[in-house]
Amino acid sequence: MDKRESGGISRFAMECAASAATGAVGAAVAVGGLQSGIGWNEAGPEPGTFPFAVGLIIVAGSLGTLVQAIRVRDRGVFLDGLRLRQVAAFFGPMAAFVALSLPLGLYVASALYLAGVMALQGGYRLRTAVPVGLGVAALLWLVFETWFQVPLLKGPIEAWLGLA
Repeated sequence: MDKRESGGISRFAMECAASAATGAVGAAVAVGGLQSGIGWNEAGPEPGTFPFAVGLIIVAGSLGTLVQAIRVRDRGVFLDGLRLRQVAAFFGPMAAFVALSLPLGLYVASALYLAGVMALQGGYRLRTAVPVGLGVAALLWLVFETWFQVPLLKGPIEAWLGLA
């Protein structure tokens, strides 16, 4: 069954994509190693020697994965419509959290994320989800800002409340 028959993404396509992605990472690591120097000097190996070798190993592993994918050519479905919706339901709220963190700050984005996931995915009523989201954000503030004294990204609401 291929992509047209299944309505999804084939396992072969995903193995090729994963191989290409890891190969690109390995190539970037190897190039970085080359830029730092991979030879020997009076103190021993130059700083880029180990990263260069690791990059080559990653590229070799990626090529091995690609060869195996081509050789086996599994035509099974990796991701169909139902699985894609499940993945989107998991990653969608996280992507929204990341996108909202910069303009709203981490505390407000955390409260919105937790309350939203509880209400939309967990089936909790807003009268439960909103206080939990706000409570967790307040606890995060207490832990990071007060106890650890590690300031995190704040937005306009914290500034409006005089907490920024």
